[in-house]
Amino acid sequence: MGEELVSVIAGYLLGSVPVAVLVARVHGVDPREVGDRNPGYWNVKEQLGRRAAVPVFAGDILKGALAALAGLLVSGAHTTGLGVVTGAGAVPVYLAVAAAMAGHAWPLFAAFRGGRSVLTFVGGIAVICPPAFVLAVAVLAVAGPALRSFAAGARVAVFGVPVLQLLFAPAEQVAATGGLMCLIGLRFGQAALAARRR
Repeated sequence: MGEELVSVIAGYLLGSVPVAVLVARVHGVDPREVGDRNPGYWNVKEQLGRRAAVPVFAGDILKGALAALAGLLVSGAHTTGLGVVTGAGAVPVYLAVAAAMAGHAWPLFAAFRGGRSVLTFVGGIAVICPPAFVLAVAVLAVAGPALRSFAAGARVAVFGVPVLQLLFAPAEQVAATGGLMCLIGLRFGQAALAARRR
């Protein structure tokens, strides 16, 4: 129980670091008040340009990866030869990533007004199942140009993660990944409802 609690606390605090808000403030902008009001990479890119948004992209991925590594560390670093989280390490790592995604969505350090957690999820998957992450990046590299849209390619890659993970991890872990993705769906649904109210 102690490992799980430490994982959740560490994950939530890491996820709560409002990278997009901090980066945009340097440029005199609050991403929660402009564009689609989502404090994440896409909105910062739209408002300030790709170069200014690079730290947001990297920082949001790093939050998920660091959270997963924290869960792995406290649980004894159980992985397969390919680096896939396994055994006793799985539950703390998944809890840490879920907490980081929740922290990104409802950040303690930014008045609980956060983003959609997509990149934080991606960072978590990079640690949970490195080969699936690498294959997803390859899918993005192919799908993005084919669809003539980085955003569309990214969607294909992210939604393909559970299928790719099945090649390397047991079904119960893939189901847990699906659970993480449900949080992303929840955040998109909340954003759509908020947009209708405006």
